[in-house]
Amino acid sequence: MDHKFAIRALLVSAALAACLVSGIPQAKASEKTTVKLVDAKGDDVGTATITFPSTQQPGVIVKLDVKGLPPGVHAVHFHQNPKCDAPDFKSAGGHFNPTNKQHGFDNPQGHHAGDMMNFTVEDNGKANVTVKDDDVTLGSAKEWNSLHVNEGTSIIIHAKADDYKTDPSGNSGDRIACGTIIQ
Repeated sequence: MDHKFAIRALLVSAALAACLVSGIPQAKASEKTTVKLVDAKGDDVGTATITFPSTQQPGVIVKLDVKGLPPGVHAVHFHQNPKCDAPDFKSAGGHFNPTNKQHGFDNPQGHHAGDMMNFTVEDNGKANVTVKDDDVTLGSAKEWNSLHVNEGTSIIIHAKADDYKTDPSGNSGDRIACGTIIQ
């Protein structure tokens, strides 16, 4: 009788441990990836280096090093498909949104996991900036919020600034640069 109880207790403990582990950030499939960005003509306009800083902090850091873009404030978002078919990049799909929220940091029903803060391109068409996204990882494709889920995602730079509230894309205008994120 004690033997059966011990086995049951062991099985219950193992099941509880599995539940707990699933809530902890998984081992990261990659710590860093660099994505080539192209414009509607297929010309190289720079890179986005995406880094997972540590298991102690949520999200990823995105270092944008771009050139040949129109000066001004631009939106940048992660999109759901790993496709960048020119000239409009609509093949990238909508914003990466595994939790089915509305768009925008200022939207009480938002925000998408792929939403990030705007950045500024200087008068010379260049920007060397860093933005952060606390809602995604570079983890395994099995993680619901991984940029590697569903065979990958993409990163898009838009023509205008994101207003942080209008669903689905923050009135951020055309897609002017794109890069695919694949494992």
